Amino acid sequence: MKLMIIQPTYYTNRTNGSGQSLYKTRRRTLVGLTLPYLAAFTPKDWHITLVDEQVADIDFDAPVDLVAITTWTINSFRAYDIARKYRERGIPVIMGGPHTFFHAEEAIEHCDAVAIGEGEEIWPAMLQDAANNRLQKIYRAPKQHHLKGLPIPRYDLMKFHGNGVNRTYSVQTSRGCPFKCEFCSERFYIGDRYRYRPTQEIVDEIKEIKAKNIFFADSMFAGKKEHSMELMEALVPLNIRWSTLWTTYLCRDEKFMDLAKRSGLLHVNMGMESISQETLASMNKNFNKVHQYDEILDNLRKRGISYSLNFVFGWDGETPDVFQATLEFLEQHRVPVAYFYILMPHRGTPLYERMKQEGRIVDEKDMRRTPGISCEIKPLYCSPEELEENVQSLYDRFYSLPSMFRRLPLPVTKSHAASWILNFSQRRMRRFERTLQNFDWT
Repeated sequence: MKLMIIQPTYYTNRTNGSGQSLYKTRRRTLVGLTLPYLAAFTPKDWHITLVDEQVADIDFDAPVDLVAITTWTINSFRAYDIARKYRERGIPVIMGGPHTFFHAEEAIEHCDAVAIGEGEEIWPAMLQDAANNRLQKIYRAPKQHHLKGLPIPRYDLMKFHGNGVNRTYSVQTSRGCPFKCEFCSERFYIGDRYRYRPTQEIVDEIKEIKAKNIFFADSMFAGKKEHSMELMEALVPLNIRWSTLWTTYLCRDEKFMDLAKRSGLLHVNMGMESISQETLASMNKNFNKVHQYDEILDNLRKRGISYSLNFVFGWDGETPDVFQATLEFLEQHRVPVAYFYILMPHRGTPLYERMKQEGRIVDEKDMRRTPGISCEIKPLYCSPEELEENVQSLYDRFYSLPSMFRRLPLPVTKSHAASWILNFSQRRMRRFERTLQNFDWT
């Protein structure tokens, strides 16, 4: 049996249909985990082809027996078009991913089988049923995986493009998140029960893939701090550079931060979300304390750790001056990198239910399918178009050359160089592709 696993790119404009422009790049600096991980769980008697459409073209005439497509909402239109082309040839198509978790009834109209939940529990069954021509419509994971004994991802099947010196590999150390932010849907499909892998298995994986640059692709690194400190201690002899996502309060723990630096931490991304404690309370994110921001950022700065902050705009309690106030905060604290997002209600979240009940979702069917900066809600303090313009202006002003020279230290260390690289990356995206954002870091 010949299996093709595809990670689609997405269309660069707002409407569905064939003949549209596809978002393409020459290479990925960050190598995603999904394709090589699914390949690792595939029985050895299958011949596997992996296709990352962002950097490679799909061969629609290739002789395959089954096509599997991993789908996010942003690339769902493209996924459906890919599926249609293979099904027209009589080749069955299966789909999984975050999009099918929330939109299974829509996805099943475009493929032969849909996976809902974590793949470890259902992927082998789907392949076996496909081989025996008895695919079911829906496969639902009966439970969450314990994350022990996971296979090494099949990076050997990936076709890399460009220089691999700075290539970063994704490694997962945990799943789930102990918090329940009002706007976050990730805990529904990954689980709100925080689970983590055995430390030695993580170390063995890093050694096996021979990577010196690692991105720990967790929803929340250090959801169990003791385990993460055990892992970081084990990373010290490996002499790697690593990046991840965690919450701000961890930066107040001096012992934790010293160990993170010693183990090779290069960059950390944090959801600060807002500089208003009232807005944070409305997000159910009171564990972020505005009065602690100075200490948090100072602890990162004095250790020379590159970091980036995420902010979300469009909350009901905000006022139009939030954009200027946020920019002044970022420049005052010389924040190296920041990402600005518009509030987006995800299915299953309290925010979604409230916005839907109030009739404030602009286009529910096409929500989250638009690349770049788009407003899918009706804010209280401005129009959707004004919110988009304000966030776009934040990007332009924050990543202007004068702002960069005010904020960024000279690139004499690896972490400082990383900050400059991320700034120029965002400038390039804003200059040449104003309607797009680079989602690789996710």
